[in-house]
Amino acid sequence: MLESMTGYGSAESVENGVRALVELRSVNNRFAEISVKLPRQLLSYELEVREIIRAHFQRGKISAFIQIQLDEEQPISLSINAPKINAYKALLEGLSAEAGVPASLTIDHFLRFPEVFDNGAPALDSDGRLWPFVKGLLTDAIDKLKAMRRREGEELSVDFTDRIAEIEKTLERVAAQSVENLESVRKRLAAKVESVAAKDLAYSRDRLEMELVLAADKLDIAEELTRFASHNKFFIEELRNDESGTGRKLNFLLQEQLREANTIASKSQNAEISQNMVHIKEELEKVREQLQNIE
Repeated sequence: MLESMTGYGSAESVENGVRALVELRSVNNRFAEISVKLPRQLLSYELEVREIIRAHFQRGKISAFIQIQLDEEQPISLSINAPKINAYKALLEGLSAEAGVPASLTIDHFLRFPEVFDNGAPALDSDGRLWPFVKGLLTDAIDKLKAMRRREGEELSVDFTDRIAEIEKTLERVAAQSVENLESVRKRLAAKVESVAAKDLAYSRDRLEMELVLAADKLDIAEELTRFASHNKFFIEELRNDESGTGRKLNFLLQEQLREANTIASKSQNAEISQNMVHIKEELEKVREQLQNIE
């Protein structure tokens, strides 16, 4: 099935008093381009994060954002850090003696140093389990992003199928018009040959008949219609293909379809056929626009 390059996936959880959030956003891009924004505690895992994401996506500009913080719902116990208070007191008294200024310490002096309090909260990675925890959330976010990209891909697949069906119907009309056009041209050219033959002019009848055949052959679009139908068939088959690189294959088939459409329009020399081919090319252009979003 098709997979779009546009999507969003996130995962959030709390473990050991730490809340972690992983968000992934994906938009169109010709190649796989991955940007990562990590908290300070996980900077050393940036390369691994990129490789994990790259293993799941071949195309698209993917932005990863990971945030961690202490869970606000966890109770925090505050306490006084006596050693630091005594150290700051000695430092201030020493400063007073050195400056020759009488020391008059108050509680305000110590409140300038937040280190004199311990909040009792664990370090974000005190037990070394932060990365495995975040890695699991990253995997969940990737799964959700892929699921959303698949859903959008399925919707695009339906749209492509409907447009190819419309193109097939139009090609059937073109095929019928081509037979009528070819017969009309043959009759018109035959009438011109007879007109020349009715005159007392020196000419080669065999040469005239050969030119008639060549002229009619130039207007014959049966081969182009057959190839176009074949491209349509392969296009629909590729929509159901689970292999990677579907977007590139569909783009190649689209180029072949457009080539056949242009050839048919130029060879037919018929207004009705040309109008139908314009409609077909409009449908193909809509398909081309949507294909830019397929992985």
